[in-house]
Amino acid sequence: MSYISKPKFKHPQLRTNDIGLTRRDYEGTLTTLCAGCGHDSISAAIIQAAAEMSLEPHRVAKISGIGCSSKIPSYFLSKAHGFNSVHGRMPSVATGANIANKELSYIGISGDGDSASIGLGQFCHIVRRRVNMLYIVANNGTYGLTKGQLSATADLGSKTKSGEESQFDNIDMATLAIELGASFVARSFSGDKKQLVPLIQAGLSHKGFAFIDVISPCVTFNNTDLSSHGYKNTWENYIALSDIDFVPEVFRIAK
Repeated sequence: MSYISKPKFKHPQLRTNDIGLTRRDYEGTLTTLCAGCGHDSISAAIIQAAAEMSLEPHRVAKISGIGCSSKIPSYFLSKAHGFNSVHGRMPSVATGANIANKELSYIGISGDGDSASIGLGQFCHIVRRRVNMLYIVANNGTYGLTKGQLSATADLGSKTKSGEESQFDNIDMATLAIELGASFVARSFSGDKKQLVPLIQAGLSHKGFAFIDVISPCVTFNNTDLSSHGYKNTWENYIALSDIDFVPEVFRIAK
């Protein structure tokens, strides 16, 4: 987890939400990820989603595993509960925390290596248990923290910066979640904030297990023209099938 704190200064005229908090109140520490990393866009989307929903930070628990993706919780909701678990074991910790306190909103942040390789069994079982949480995979098709080896989500024929080519079919996390019975499954792109923010809001509001697979390019090791997870191919082949919006359910008492 990052130890660098952001400056506390904020503009006195920043807009506040329904509980009197500004967007700055939902931020975390300064990022230590590579400049241009898609994971920082995921952090920004979570911050915006939570601020617009007027979530109370102390009623949120954020849990992660190991990897670049698992640094993301440091960068949002600094006043929320947090736990950084070991590689591939975030689902077990999230399950235990959910059993202990069902009143919190749970956000699990994982990566494609963390969830599709060493943690694949854990992922399958947390879906099967129908744990009430939002599970986000920051999917870049590579192990960025250990210098760019291909992960299990890399598409057949995809090549990294080092020239390593994927020899196997990929594991599609969204399809797997559907097959296992997840009641909310979505896929988005870290560069499309217009789509990602309402998806996160819908996932946080969903009663049950919500899963979002976010294509999040690794600018250092897997951003080549031959990488299916790089910015070039993602922008050229990314087609939003529809405009997405989230309309929260609001109960008003007639006076």
